Amino acid sequence: MLPAPCYVLSDAHLGAAPADTERDLLGLLRGLPSDARALVINGDLFDFWFEWRHAIPRVGVRVLAELARLREQGVAVLWVAGNHDCWGGAVLREDLGLDYRIGPWRGDIGGWDTLIEHGDGLRDREDAPYRRLRTVLRHPWSVRAFRWLHPDLGSWLALRSSHTSRNMRPRDGGEGLRRVADARLAARGAPRLLIFGHSHVTTLERLHGGVFANPGAFMDAPRFLRITPGTVELCRWTAEGRAVEGTISGS
Repeated sequence: MLPAPCYVLSDAHLGAAPADTERDLLGLLRGLPSDARALVINGDLFDFWFEWRHAIPRVGVRVLAELARLREQGVAVLWVAGNHDCWGGAVLREDLGLDYRIGPWRGDIGGWDTLIEHGDGLRDREDAPYRRLRTVLRHPWSVRAFRWLHPDLGSWLALRSSHTSRNMRPRDGGEGLRRVADARLAARGAPRLLIFGHSHVTTLERLHGGVFANPGAFMDAPRFLRITPGTVELCRWTAEGRAVEGTISGS
């Protein structure tokens, strides 16, 4: 269970995103304690994240500090790994105190039965080659071998290889993930609220009596979701604070 108000953001891709992305994200995180009781990072906060035994990537260190501060102030932080930051471990869980997990999360958020998943690999045919590659990249032997690389070299190689993935917007305009959402929300035992990221396509709509939401890519525009017991809001961070762009009520 996560308490509400709960904020959800996805796909900031720090390290590849414009400098304004980190500035906006820091502004949002610093303002959360006055309103939020929980924060969900639905994957790809970093364009690359890896934990060596005595080193981590330098990019986004101020964001990590803000996440640690949120935990110290009593804000719950759930991080659902994406395809760019799926190699987290003790630094995120033990040093920062985050609930970092690989795979979907389902639970209650302010009375909403919610399923949160990053969204990579969910399309049946289109993502089949990626699913095979993902199995190799996440295998413990692959992770162990990568740790033998110097962090500077390892980070350079990873960022170069992620370039194509990062800049490929879905040719279907996000319709593939929407079809997945449609099937999930039509199935027996469906959640009341289904949240994806990954596609970089902002969405907030009703489907089969439930709600499908995607905050879009924070690197493209500083949007996020705000979940309360009565509403799911699509919001944008501005210099003046939170601006609501769309709302679906729970009734």
